[in-house]
Amino acid sequence: MNTQRVALFMPSMRGGGAERVMLNLTYGLVERDVRVDLVLAQKDGTYLSRLPESVRVVDLRAKRVLTSIPALRRYLVQERPPTLLAAVAHTNLAALAARRLAQVPTRIVIGIHNTFSVASQGAAMKRSRALPYVARWLYPYADGIVAVSHGVADDLAQTVRLDRNRIEVVYNPVVTPELYQQAGEPFSHPWFNDEAVPVLLGVGRLSAQKNFPLLIRAVAKVREQRPVRLVILGEGDDRAALEALVHDLGLSDDVALPGFVDNPFAYMRHAQLFVLSSDWEGLPTVLIEALACGCPVVSTDCPSGPMEILDGGTYGMLVPMRDEDALAKAILASLDEPVRGELLQQRINEFTLDYATEQYTKVLHI
Repeated sequence: MNTQRVALFMPSMRGGGAERVMLNLTYGLVERDVRVDLVLAQKDGTYLSRLPESVRVVDLRAKRVLTSIPALRRYLVQERPPTLLAAVAHTNLAALAARRLAQVPTRIVIGIHNTFSVASQGAAMKRSRALPYVARWLYPYADGIVAVSHGVADDLAQTVRLDRNRIEVVYNPVVTPELYQQAGEPFSHPWFNDEAVPVLLGVGRLSAQKNFPLLIRAVAKVREQRPVRLVILGEGDDRAALEALVHDLGLSDDVALPGFVDNPFAYMRHAQLFVLSSDWEGLPTVLIEALACGCPVVSTDCPSGPMEILDGGTYGMLVPMRDEDALAKAILASLDEPVRGELLQQRINEFTLDYATEQYTKVLHI
C-alpha cells in the first residue's frame, strides 16, 4: 500500500477551473492510496463538499493568500509533508516564501495555470503586475515546475527567465467518470427543450479575462441571420456590466446568466455549441469538458491552450481574439456543420484523470 503523503495548496475551493482541477487531482491521488492534505488559505467554496472523505482539509484562516504565509510556515514546520504542490501564482510565491522561512526539506512544486505574461498585466489585476519580478527571485527555488500547456510553459520561461527544460507540461486532469455521470443527469432550463432554436453555451468567471462582452456582441450579429440563444454559466464582478450590455443590445429574452452551477456538464451535453471568448487562458478546462460531453466548440485563438487542445482547428474552429465578426461567422459555420462527436472523443485521452494523475505522481515523486 502506498503510504506517501502530499499537500496541495490553494486559496480556497470556490468554483473555478483551477479549483476543479485540484478537486479531480485529489480523487486521482486518493485512488492511488496517497494521503492528501488540502491546505487552504481560507476554508471556503462549493467544492469542499465534493472532496474525497479521506482528504484532510487544513484551514490557514487567512483573508488573502500572501497573508497566509506565517500560518503556512507553521504547517510546514509541524507537519513536514514530503511534497507540497501549489496551484496558482500567489500560492506559488507564498509556498516558496513559507518554505524558506520554515527551513524544512519539503519539496515545493509550483503549478502554472495561466499565460503568465498576460495574466500579470491585466488591468483588473494591479497587484499581479509585480508577479514577474517576484517570480524571477523565487521561482528558481522551486523543486519542480508544472505548466498546464506547452504555450504556458514557453511563456513562463521567457517572462520569468527560467530554463525551459526545468518546466514540465502536464495537461489538467479534466475528464473523469464523474464528468460523464453528471453530463447524463437531468437539469432544468426551458431553452434546451426547444430544438427549433439552437442554444450556445459559455462557462467561466464573469471577469475581463473571459471577454463575455465579445461573445454577447457576436451573438447579436448571429441573430441577424438566424435565431439563437445564449446561456453563460458563472459568477463574477462583471455581472452588472454584462446584464447592461444584454439589455442595450435588446437580447434580454435570448441571453441568460443563471450564475454558477454545480453541474455545467449537463448543459454542455445538450448545448448545440460551446463558445470560448477569452483573451487569455492557460489550458481552458471548460473547452476540454465540452469536447468530452460531445459538444462542438468554437474558441478564440488566445494565449494559450485552445490551439493545443483543438489541434490547430481540427477539433473546433479557432478565431482571432477580440474579433466579433470572425466569432459570429465561426458560430454560424459551426452550427451549420458541427464537428462529429466521435472525432471530439478522440481528442480527450491526454486529458483523462488517470493519465494526468500518473504524470503528476512522477513530478511529485510519489
